[in-house]
Amino acid sequence: RVFRHFELSTSMGRLRSLQVFVVGHARQPGVYTVSSLSTLLNALFMSGGPSISGTMRHIQLKRAGKVITDFDLYDMLLKGDKSKDVQLLSGDVIYIPPIGALSAIAGSVNTEAIFELKGNESLADLLDLAGGLTNVAAGQKVTVERIHGREIRKVDEFNLDSQGLAKPM
Repeated sequence: RVFRHFELSTSMGRLRSLQVFVVGHARQPGVYTVSSLSTLLNALFMSGGPSISGTMRHIQLKRAGKVITDFDLYDMLLKGDKSKDVQLLSGDVIYIPPIGALSAIAGSVNTEAIFELKGNESLADLLDLAGGLTNVAAGQKVTVERIHGREIRKVDEFNLDSQGLAKPM
């Protein structure tokens, strides 16, 4: 095809590289050189993500001593939400704090696992993290075993009604 009566202009540039620091409880903490188009999530994947003792719920991006974002990796992994993923600048620090409170869920749920809690989850939230109940689950009651002060074990049974689902974990 031949195009007439138009103008075209282009400019070429080089992508810069940035140095960012991944510190705290990362699998491979250190200084990483990333593309200027990289985001927090890109740097997390480069570093291997949080270690077994690192949080997945409160990953912080710090810039000039201020927390720019508090990233919850569960939002990305379980919901596909990367709205808090931000573009990196040179000198940024990605800090992965220690892991928080944990809750294990097993039985007739779609995903048996140990989940990290943010601190305000209910039984309904925990079931949601586990993908809900399986098709063959009884669905009337749930047994919750709690360990208080690393010494006392207490077992509670809740109905899976609105009141039971609101119980804090």
